[in-house]
Amino acid sequence: MWQEQLMNYQPFNEQEMADKQIIMKCLTTFDDILTRENEVAHMTCSGFVVNKARTKVLMVHHNIYNSWSWTGGHADGETDFLAVALREVQEETGVLNLQPVITDIFSLDVLTVIGHVKKGKFISPHLHLNVTYLIEADDAQALTIAEEENSGVAWLPIDQLDEYSNEEHMKPIYHKIIDKIKA
Repeated sequence: MWQEQLMNYQPFNEQEMADKQIIMKCLTTFDDILTRENEVAHMTCSGFVVNKARTKVLMVHHNIYNSWSWTGGHADGETDFLAVALREVQEETGVLNLQPVITDIFSLDVLTVIGHVKKGKFISPHLHLNVTYLIEADDAQALTIAEEENSGVAWLPIDQLDEYSNEEHMKPIYHKIIDKIKA
């Protein structure tokens, strides 16, 4: 059950401890955090996709944020978060042969989303209650751009993500995930 996955997750650092408390509070406060019907906070699922050597990360150049970022999307009512993360990787990159390194949640984060326009509609600022899965893929697979969401797909050097990301608030999260991979 998805609630148990969140409750049983062991935070990696202080940021995850604080974010887990917020996510658990949202879980007990709202009955609709699995859907975008909750305009304050809702669940999202991301894939941090690495190659076998753990030297590259599969990233997309996100249209809304104009920055290289991980893949991911809204749970939209689904409770199999790993399946959502895998589907988002496939949809956003074209990579089909994906293997979870572990099937448990790898990172837990509360992400702030700035107000933006999507498909001609203004989306107010809100929170993404995000779970991330560590996924492995062959970096020789063909890549496909999902033009509605991104303008680029590439395997980037894992130790150079700061040079590609324009989102300062995401850099500590990427660093944390990389540190956890190395641990």
